[in-house]
Amino acid sequence: MNRSVKGQCPRLGFATAVLCALGFWALIDSAVASTEVLRIEHVTIVSAERDELWRDATVTIRGGRIASISSSSKFSRGSAAPSHEIVIDGRDLYLAPGLIDSHVHLGQIPGMNAGQEAHHPDLAHAVREQIPSSFLLYGFTTLIDLVSTPEAMAPWKAHEVVPDTYFCGGAALLDGYPMSWAPKPERYQGWPYMLVEPGSEAPAGINATQHTPAAVVARMKADGAICTKAFYERGFGTVRNSPVPKLETIRQLVRSAHAAGLPVLLHANSSEAQAFGLEAGVDILAHGLWTWNEPEPGTELTPAVTKILDGVVAGNVGWQPTIQVLHGLRDLFNPEFLSNPRLTRILPSNLIEWYQSPEGQWFHDELLKDPEIKGARSFDAQAALAINRVEHATGYLAAHGANVLFGTDTPSAPTYANPPGLNAWFEMKNLIDAGLTPTQIFRAATLSNAQALHLDRDIGTVEVGKRANLLLLRQDPTKTIEAYADVVNVILGGRVLDPVQLAANHSRSADRTQLNEVPGGDSARYQVAR
Repeated sequence: MNRSVKGQCPRLGFATAVLCALGFWALIDSAVASTEVLRIEHVTIVSAERDELWRDATVTIRGGRIASISSSSKFSRGSAAPSHEIVIDGRDLYLAPGLIDSHVHLGQIPGMNAGQEAHHPDLAHAVREQIPSSFLLYGFTTLIDLVSTPEAMAPWKAHEVVPDTYFCGGAALLDGYPMSWAPKPERYQGWPYMLVEPGSEAPAGINATQHTPAAVVARMKADGAICTKAFYERGFGTVRNSPVPKLETIRQLVRSAHAAGLPVLLHANSSEAQAFGLEAGVDILAHGLWTWNEPEPGTELTPAVTKILDGVVAGNVGWQPTIQVLHGLRDLFNPEFLSNPRLTRILPSNLIEWYQSPEGQWFHDELLKDPEIKGARSFDAQAALAINRVEHATGYLAAHGANVLFGTDTPSAPTYANPPGLNAWFEMKNLIDAGLTPTQIFRAATLSNAQALHLDRDIGTVEVGKRANLLLLRQDPTKTIEAYADVVNVILGGRVLDPVQLAANHSRSADRTQLNEVPGGDSARYQVAR
């Protein structure tokens, strides 16, 4: 079977809200499977390890991995072609590695709390079924859930078609952020890797010896985590009484994690927290710098902030801007947000309608209960200060060759303005506004993320031996981020996925991709119209 397929067409103020925030049926046809041979001919390869494009290339995929790459002009199929071979004509298309979002949280539905989900089980089920496809629609074939467990990952990974997903163990300090948002004693059940420092009294039923840095890292490693995430957050506004870890505690965590081969991320969006992270030796700062411990509310970089940023550059520390965290809160006050036509591709239409209902506006209304917020204009002004600060910091790092990593913190809060997949597209636009180039964004979302999380032996580039998580695009992603807005095909472990069938509100049984037979030749060849 030789087929030629041509790609187709408490009450929360602003800062508290930010704090809370941080806390195949789609196959081209049934014959396409990772166990068969997939060949992409006459395609242009764009991959971050190459200085130049590789034009007119042929890429062969077997068993879900890239088996060979050669120039199409030199490639000869020979007489011993496999009995099941799918051939994609890649003329005028670009082949890129699948994107990696190194900061997501997959346990919740954006904009819907647990009680609402229980009250609307059919709606919640439909949304949860769609979310994996929505990430794929925007090219994200790999996700990193920064606070999870094997038990929490199991239902996510049970989907028929789902991005490759890994998790970090959340090493929160006992009764510190973010576990302090949950009531006692329930909070302790959700944090199996929490840290109990010497001198602290462990809660009833908790053995402190199992919650040392070495012990929690060992448990994470045994559970299959690929990284560990710590937290440095005193709190917010005038309420800054959350306990934070001691420097030596996080240094011990770093030593134990590195011995186990795990990188360490630190929740840190303030200058105090990021300075702490640099001193502790963490590998990745898991937020941009938008809270400056400065006496004046300015947005131009100060000497103290610049010193921290220079330390990030000098130490080659990974840095996730996550600017969309702030926009995802501010857009709750944007009456036009839910009219964005792109939402209908990634969310069921009845969920969008529910967001517009009084019940769906619950988090927006909760924000307005805070006496510090006088209305949408007041909230917007507070958000603008933080956005301007993180944009200046991000631009500085981009101009000085920092190790910027692509992460979105989706969803960062119970806000519907962090929609899966599309939220990453919004973040790309934020990064452009902050001064990154499309090339820098491409590298941050592919090779840099893979290297920072020790996944680069498997993903992040288009190279022989790597997992075939790939994108077919109409435009060069190093020239424009518009390339990701209209992905031709997603290839996930060698499976060719059709964006039309990945989209929400699509009848997968009624609107199958049409393959048009092209007469001629010894065997039938097929082509999908653009």
